[in-house]
Order: sequence, then structure tokens, then C-alpha cells
Amino acid sequence: METPERKLLYIPIIHTQADMGGLSPSLERMKVSKLGRQGSTRHAGLVAKMWDEIERVVENLPVMAGKVRVYQDGLPVCEHEQQIVSQLAAAGNRNHRLLLRFQARGAVLMGTESPELLVEEYQLLISALASGTAGEAARTEARQKPLRDTLLERRDRYIAGRINTTLAAGETGILFLGMLHAVNRYLEPDIHVVYPLRSPQDRRGERR
Repeated sequence: METPERKLLYIPIIHTQADMGGLSPSLERMKVSKLGRQGSTRHAGLVAKMWDEIERVVENLPVMAGKVRVYQDGLPVCEHEQQIVSQLAAAGNRNHRLLLRFQARGAVLMGTESPELLVEEYQLLISALASGTAGEAARTEARQKPLRDTLLERRDRYIAGRINTTLAAGETGILFLGMLHAVNRYLEPDIHVVYPLRSPQDRRGERR
């Protein structure tokens, strides 16, 4: 008898300012330094349009209660996943509001990332923002690129491992993940990956 397949719906996302909490003002200054005021406003508009598209497509995905697991970029494996998602949704985060709507339809919310690796990324970001002016912060961020690339790969391997070990035969996973990630490289071969929008490679002109 053939084993039911495992399916993963891969939703590439761009993080919004609402994702960044208390770091949002500093990150906005850095973005303005890179793009200019008009460029920053234009970028924010593009991000909002992308989330309109994500919501339109994702809201129509079928959910069979108890057979769907939702995995989320930046959500640590811990004992407080529900609290984290609820707080971010209440703060206006569109991504986490979607997670709660999936839960209401019977999906299972999954801790997805290594807390230790997320702390490493946060510390890199803090060190860049502490560099002084927005321009100096951008230069520090550029110098950190090799470390960031290595950290991104480690995160991808962890996320893939989490999906590999928790997504059961006959289940569907829904993965919300920033577009610089490449988790599909590390997924087990029996997991069938589907892109309801577009693959991250198709959106490489946009950045998280």
C-alpha cells in the first residue's frame, strides 16, 4: 500500500515594519538612508501590495482540521508560540493574523526556528544598528554579510529538519518564510513542495 504523500505549501514573504517591534524606527532610518524618502515610501507600498496578494491566495487554501501544520519564519520552538503569535497579531502583524485564522480553521501552529539561531541574528542586527548613523549601520551590515549568509543556511537547515521530523504522511504543511531562504534544499525527497503564489526565485528582485 502506497504511503500518503507529505505536502508543503511554501509562501514566500517580505517582513513588514510591524514585524520589527522596537527596532522598527532604526530600521526605517537605515532604509531611508539606502533608498531615499520616496524610495522607502514606494517600497512600503510594494510590501503592502504583496501582502494583499498573499492574503487573497492564502485565505482560499483548503484546511482539513488536524491535517495541516503551519510553520512560520521567526517563530521559535518554545513553550510560548501561541502567546507570541497572538501578541504580534494584536500589534497589527498581517502575517500572524493569518496564522490565527488558520488555527481557527483547525490548523496546528508549529514552533519553527531555533531560539539560539534567532538570538544570533538579533545580535548581528543590534550591532549594525548600534554603529552610529544610518549610513554606518548599512556599512556594518554589508561587512556582516558572510556571517549572515552562514547563519541563514544554518537556520534553513534547522527549519527543514523541523518540517522533516514533524510533518506526517498525509499531512500538509504551510510555510511562511522570507524570500532569501532556501529551505527546500534540505527537505526530505518525499515532501512535495507547492508554491501557491510564486517561488522565492521568481521574486528575487524583492527583499525581506
